[in-house]
Amino acid sequence: MVKNTALTDVHIALGAKMVPFAGFNMPVQYSGINDEHETVRKGVGVFDVSHMGEFILKGDRALDLVQKISANDASKLYDGKVQYAYMPNETGGVVDDFLIYRIDEKTYFLVVNASNIQKDWDWISKYNTYGVTMKNISDETSLFAVQGPKAAETLSDLTDIDLATMAYYTFAKGSFAGVDNVLISATGYTGAGGFEIYVANKDARKVWDAVFEAGAPYGIKPIGLGARDTLRLEMGFCLYGHDIDDVTSPLEAGLGWVTKFTNDFVNADGLKKQKEAGLQRKLVGFEMIDRGIPRQGYDIVDGSGDVIGRVTSGTQSPTLKKSIGLGYVTIAHGKEGSELYVDIRNNRVKAVVVKPPFVK
Repeated sequence: MVKNTALTDVHIALGAKMVPFAGFNMPVQYSGINDEHETVRKGVGVFDVSHMGEFILKGDRALDLVQKISANDASKLYDGKVQYAYMPNETGGVVDDFLIYRIDEKTYFLVVNASNIQKDWDWISKYNTYGVTMKNISDETSLFAVQGPKAAETLSDLTDIDLATMAYYTFAKGSFAGVDNVLISATGYTGAGGFEIYVANKDARKVWDAVFEAGAPYGIKPIGLGARDTLRLEMGFCLYGHDIDDVTSPLEAGLGWVTKFTNDFVNADGLKKQKEAGLQRKLVGFEMIDRGIPRQGYDIVDGSGDVIGRVTSGTQSPTLKKSIGLGYVTIAHGKEGSELYVDIRNNRVKAVVVKPPFVK
């Protein structure tokens, strides 16, 4: 069964091309990926990402549970602060990457990937030996990402929250478009700035319509998952199921910055040993020098044709007008400026390692 979001009918009426994604019927594009991509980079666009999962953890030991399942240190959070994190599994891989919102000292709001909602719920439940009350509000929550340099101007008149001064990775709750108790965070997956709006399904249409009315002077457009992928890839952001998964090492994926060994999280000892032993490979960004689009699963080879890694994400960058990608390669080939080749349909196509973000 493919699920619909609260606004599936709206997307269809807008002429969106709909595709099944992570168990949901989702808009992949409206006017076209390049046009939508540019809209977000230069103006403002809105993604319906209501397929994402939302959990509430509440109780005297809610922080203890978060600290057990997250490799990051949530004790550093304060009310209104957001943290990017990941859940390590017991075998060296990643259950999921997710966001942690601290509502108050006993209440945490977690946002997880759509394809992992049940898996994450079961995983967190397994480690809930702390008597924490868990609530899965995914099916009753809509989420809109309003992204781009004109996002704050678009939204400011709709709310009593001061969006212009809201710091990156913070949030507030307040009235929005006449709806009470809306959560707005200065987060996003595009690198273009903007906000994410969490609202009950019953109020989703009202909020969506208000945002589009307010954004009309700025050329606001609905944006699909296609442009979401090109935008995040230009920033070098990982996508679960591509660049990280159950068998990829978070340290090799470059997630050492959110791995805090001060806590006794799941598999902390295993990851610490891996770090001490030294990594065998790493996730790198690369730009194609020759023509060709790298796709997930393509081999990365050296000048002799020996396989040294594989592509995990790749696309034609609408901003740079060249192909870019992410992939794992052996440590020796991971230095910035290293030349390598992507095996595209039995042709060795030259590329060079660059440090993300691809678009500065």
